[in-house]
Amino acid sequence: MVRRVASSDALQVRFWGTRGSTCASGPQFVEFGSHTPCVEVRCGERLFILDAGTGLSALGMELGPSAPEKIDILLSHLHLDHISGMPFFKPALLAKERVIRTYCGHLEGESAMEPLSRLFSPPLFPVRLGQLPAQFEYHGFKAGEPLTFDDGTRIDTHLLNHPGGATGYRLSHRGRSVCYISDVEHSDPWPDPDLAAFVRDTDLMIFDGMFSDAEYSYCRGWGHSTWQKGVELSKAAGVKALAIFHLYPGHDDDFLKAAEAEMQAVMPTAFMARERQSFRFEPVEDDFDTGCADPLKTQVGREKPVSLKDFAT
Repeated sequence: MVRRVASSDALQVRFWGTRGSTCASGPQFVEFGSHTPCVEVRCGERLFILDAGTGLSALGMELGPSAPEKIDILLSHLHLDHISGMPFFKPALLAKERVIRTYCGHLEGESAMEPLSRLFSPPLFPVRLGQLPAQFEYHGFKAGEPLTFDDGTRIDTHLLNHPGGATGYRLSHRGRSVCYISDVEHSDPWPDPDLAAFVRDTDLMIFDGMFSDAEYSYCRGWGHSTWQKGVELSKAAGVKALAIFHLYPGHDDDFLKAAEAEMQAVMPTAFMARERQSFRFEPVEDDFDTGCADPLKTQVGREKPVSLKDFAT
């Protein structure tokens, strides 16, 4: 038996940066956006931010002074395209009482605090993060360990195949879930059974599909995957919808729309992530824990409508 509960307790996702490695710029990149990785996830009223690329600045402008007093930023890893928005995050500039908690796996034996402190300090940057009005806290963990929060929220983590390591996240809330799998290079054999188990039956998987299969031979070992491998993983793991993410900055709107059409021919609920695109997963209480879900509903934003009629299972 699946029962509806209050919609204010929905799981909501919004993309603020969808590009990988560096920003894209120009009129041919308008539909899918220009910023590097940043995704807003709300579990009911609780805000989580996945990665702190240049999209974090745009999110911060949207939040402004109404941002929560405590903000949790979950970093996949510390490559520049995933952290470069942090010193431009407006809520960090507005209130001394605000606490910004940053989580990152011990991917190379040190906490996030040391490299972030080195990067955001003179002569590379004029102001240290510690000089900003908000208080920054750093929390390290071993990728694969669950994260637990003061309100009892639990987020599962998974080690990803990427140079230096990266962490995937699974956020679950009121019978719904979203998996964030960026950055990752597919393995042989594929789909990887451990990763398939991690994302199994999720409502939305955000997946690093930076390249196409045709391009991959030139980019092997760079730590990124293809949209075709994302579809293969989704089908093997029963993923309900697939958002291809970490888009190559040289792929313009025409290229991505053509690839999206090709992808949707084999998986109708797959799409290329668009900046400011948002989704809402209505909560369910499932007495039998079957994982059944009603269709995903798109929200406001500049997204192209995506056909999600096959979400109901």
